[in-house]
Amino acid sequence: MKQSQMIRHFALSLAVSMTAAPAFAQDTLKIGFAVSLTGYLAPYDTPTVEGAKIAIADINASNGPYKVEAIIHDVRSDTVQTSVVVQEMIDDGANVIVLPCDDDPAIAGGLIAQDAGIPSFSTCATNASLTQAIGEFYFVNYAADIVQGATLAQYAHEQELETAYLLVSPETTYTGNLPLYFGEVFEKQGGKVVGKGTYSLGQQDFSAEVTHITNLDPQPDVVMTSAYEPDFPAFLRQLRSAGVTSAVYGSDGIDSPTTVSLGTISEGVVFTNAGYPTPGTRLGDFFDQYEAFYGKKLSNSFAATGYDMIQVIEAAAIAAGSLDGRALRDAIDAIDGLDVVTGKISYAGRERVPARSVSINQVSDGAVIHLDTRVIDAAILPRSK
Repeated sequence: MKQSQMIRHFALSLAVSMTAAPAFAQDTLKIGFAVSLTGYLAPYDTPTVEGAKIAIADINASNGPYKVEAIIHDVRSDTVQTSVVVQEMIDDGANVIVLPCDDDPAIAGGLIAQDAGIPSFSTCATNASLTQAIGEFYFVNYAADIVQGATLAQYAHEQELETAYLLVSPETTYTGNLPLYFGEVFEKQGGKVVGKGTYSLGQQDFSAEVTHITNLDPQPDVVMTSAYEPDFPAFLRQLRSAGVTSAVYGSDGIDSPTTVSLGTISEGVVFTNAGYPTPGTRLGDFFDQYEAFYGKKLSNSFAATGYDMIQVIEAAAIAAGSLDGRALRDAIDAIDGLDVVTGKISYAGRERVPARSVSINQVSDGAVIHLDTRVIDAAILPRSK
């Protein structure tokens, strides 16, 4: 069997069509998920797809104007495979494409969808510049790097932190740019960046970077990084072992049970994510819904933003009254204040980078506590690199 035929056969075999018997004729909104269910992106794509499946089940049970068919294919965290699968899904009639949570596969698949005039989203790629790199049919789903960096900088200023050290890895835009966005806004609000260190992804010896921080006199009020597993736990252990007591700020990449499991080492760590499941809120209810749907507890907010994404797509299809690619694109771009699981989301006037709420959380006594949820003022956002 030829490779394209094998991929087509496998994609169709994984198709998930969760439909309720309609009382009237419905159009079928077909969403192609070219996502990473294995490989290094699986911890992010998998829960996002799980949340999307719940949203699809809810839509199809509601007997609305559209039923939703999801075609889900594992691209194994591979950029070339993403490109091949996206083209297959477009050939099979997908109206919208969902891409993996990283720049390279998002660009590769997004450019194919762009050429076909079909809207696409990444599950959780947070680089706002992707909208320019790919084109007018690509939309950011998760809170962008510029939003998380600015939110953390604003919070640091409110905590009267005056000096910051940035730890970056230039190997990805997420680990390379997000701390720089934090630093830019931090300095605009009166703070000072007193040092910057670099590391390599997968690095486990941070002695050079820790020594640099230790030798600063005085030590910085806050160390900010967008490092994630396994780098962040290794860095944090070595930082605290060296006696550095500076506050540590991170982003959604450390929204993980591992961070909490570090015990006293991670005490006080502050990080952003897409939402905190306060009991009685829609997001709190969604965490309960997820547990009932899958029989397991939800540990972070990626599933919730997957649900949000399907809500956005459905709302756009209803507003457009059409599944034409251009009509869907224009309807998504006009969304303003749509109620979703994590709060409200707006694309109108945002160049396809959503205004959405960001939660600020802290590790405290072996648990994550909620500090605040806010929608950052666009006026203080740095320009995406």
